[in-house]
Amino acid sequence: MTLNELIEIFRKLGADDPEGWAGSHLREGIPQLARFLILKGAWEGVTDDGGEWIDTLLANTPKDSKEPYSGQAHAIREMLSHGVSKECITDLVRGAEAAMIFHICNLLEDPGSVEGNEYVNWALMQVDDNDEICGTINGLHESVLETDPTGREMRPRE
Repeated sequence: MTLNELIEIFRKLGADDPEGWAGSHLREGIPQLARFLILKGAWEGVTDDGGEWIDTLLANTPKDSKEPYSGQAHAIREMLSHGVSKECITDLVRGAEAAMIFHICNLLEDPGSVEGNEYVNWALMQVDDNDEICGTINGLHESVLETDPTGREMRPRE
């Protein structure tokens, strides 16, 4: 794949710096496309930056619900009743979710970081169309913030 083709792929996928990702992929031999796509997918699971998700969650979670994950709606109702803005709630939730992405990315690369784990090893691998291993995907934690879809890298809103 040529540099220009790879730049276009990163651009189409929404990378903030498609030239940088593509250049590193080719120049350094780092599987940047795989890294970017994993992180893009992880960020797709993070709460939207707007507050509409709160309205949807509350509308779909009865006040007396005891279902799994309903504690989130109960906590949000309480925060709203104390005057906490939807924007502040969203920032708190997004920050926790981004921290979890960072933690899992570290965990993927360092199985020894799990207290007491002297029993197994693991790695995140890229495979080809025949499921043959191409290599490991490392350093995801280094790119978590730069792939924040808001572009703020989890910094406060202005």
